[in-house]
Amino acid sequence: MDFRFVFYILSFLSLCLSGALLVPLLISLAYGEAETKAFLFSILICGGFGLAGSILFRSEKKEIGNREGFAIVGLGWMAICLLGALPYLFAGTFSSVVNACFESTSGFTTTGATVLDDIEILPKGILFWRSLTHWLGGMGIILLSMAILPMLGVGGMQLYRAEVPGPVPDRLKPRIRETAKTLWMVYLLISLLEVVLLLIGGMSLFDSVCHTFGTMATGGFSTRNASIGHYGSAYIEAVITVFMFVAGANFALHYQLLLGRPGRYLHDPEFRFYSFSILTLTGIVVLLLWGSSYTSWGTSFRYGIFQVTSILTTTGYITADYEMWPVAVQFILFALMFFGGCAGSTGGSVKCIRILLLLKQAYKEIYRLIHPHAVSTIKLGRKTVPPDVMESVFSFSLVYLGIFLGATLLMSWLGLDFKSALGSVAASIGNVGPGLGVVGPVKTYLPIVPTGKWILILCMILGRLEIFTLLILFLPQFYKK
Repeated sequence: MDFRFVFYILSFLSLCLSGALLVPLLISLAYGEAETKAFLFSILICGGFGLAGSILFRSEKKEIGNREGFAIVGLGWMAICLLGALPYLFAGTFSSVVNACFESTSGFTTTGATVLDDIEILPKGILFWRSLTHWLGGMGIILLSMAILPMLGVGGMQLYRAEVPGPVPDRLKPRIRETAKTLWMVYLLISLLEVVLLLIGGMSLFDSVCHTFGTMATGGFSTRNASIGHYGSAYIEAVITVFMFVAGANFALHYQLLLGRPGRYLHDPEFRFYSFSILTLTGIVVLLLWGSSYTSWGTSFRYGIFQVTSILTTTGYITADYEMWPVAVQFILFALMFFGGCAGSTGGSVKCIRILLLLKQAYKEIYRLIHPHAVSTIKLGRKTVPPDVMESVFSFSLVYLGIFLGATLLMSWLGLDFKSALGSVAASIGNVGPGLGVVGPVKTYLPIVPTGKWILILCMILGRLEIFTLLILFLPQFYKK
C-alpha cells in the first residue's frame, strides 16, 4: 500500500473541510458573533494541514488500489471527525476534547447524539456547523470529493465501493465522477424542496435549513432543546416525516423519478419492504398508544408515525418522550434501531435489504425442511442473489451483533444500567441518536464517563462505515503484500 498516496488524498480532504468551514464563518459574521475567530482558526489549521500534506506527500499515482481505498475512507472519516471538533474547542462550547470529538463524530456520522444540555444558548455559527456536519456526512464528504478527485488525475471507484452503504453498491453513471455528481444533485434538490415547505409552515429560514440538513442526512441535530416537538405543529411534523421517509429510501430511485420513471419504486423489493415495515409498525404502535398514552386516533397516529419513521430511518428527531409510552412501544422502537433505511440511503444501522435477505433465507430453510429435495434460490425481484452476497450479509450481521454485545458489556462495566447500556450502544452503532435510560429522548450523553464516550465514538464510526471498512484497518494482514 502506498501510504504517501493515502496521506496525499487525506490532505485534500482536509482542504475540503476548510472550505466547508467558510459557510458557518459567514453565518457567524452575519450575526456579529465573537465565535467568528473560532471558525477562522479552524480554517487556518485545516487548510494548513491540507496544503502541507499536499506538498509533502504529493504523488504521481493515478489509480486508487483496493487497500488504499479502504485506508482513505477509514482514516479520512477519523481525521474529519477530529478536525471537525476544532470549532467547538476554539469557541469554548466544550472544555474537553472528548466532548468536542463526540459532538463532531455524532454530526458527521449522522448519529445525532449530543452532549449538550442547552442547545438554544449556542451561537448561530456553532448551531449551523452542527447541522452542516450532518448534511456533509449524510451523503459522505468523501463521496463529494470524488467529483473533484478526477481533476487531480485520481480515480475514485475504490472510494465509492468503501463509502456507499449496502451490500451491492450501484453506479448510476458509467464514470464514478458523474455518479457522485448525480447523487449530490438529487440530494441538493430534495433538500431545497424541504427548506421551502418548512418555510411555508412558519419556520425561520435558519431553522428550516438546519432541520433540513438533519432530515436529509437522517441525523437529527436540532436547533431546539425539545427537537421538533418545540414547534407543536402537525404540518411541520408531517413535512419532516415525509422527508425522513424519502431520505431513508435509495437515492438511485429518486434519480429514476427525476428521469420520469416513478414505477421503479414499486418494482424495487427493498423499497416495498421498507414501506411495508413503516406502515405495519406504525399501525401496531398507534394501536398500543391509543387509550394508553393518547385518547384519540388522530393524536396517536400523529406521534406514532413520526417516531416510527424517525427511529427506523435512524434520524432521531423526537416530538414526544417515548419513554413515557407503554413498554411494548419502547421495545418496538428499540428493535427499529436495528433496521435502518434502504441501501443507498443516508440512513445507518443494518439496512432493510439485509433484513429482507435474512428473512428470505429463513423462509428458504423452512421450505427445505418441508421439501428436502427441492432446489430453491433466494431472489430479489426477478434477480437471483449470488451466494457471495448472502455470505457478506451473514458476516456483516454476525459482526454487527458481536460488536453490539461487546460494546454493551463494556458500557455496563463502566457503570451504566442494563437498559442504558443497551440503548446507548444500539443508538450509536445504528447512528440513531436518542436511546433509552440515561440517554433517552429528552436526555443527553453528557453523564457518560469519558472512556464510555470514546467507545461510543468508535461505535458511531463503525456504524457509519458499515463495520468492515474501518475494522479492516486493524488487521495485520491488511498491511502485508
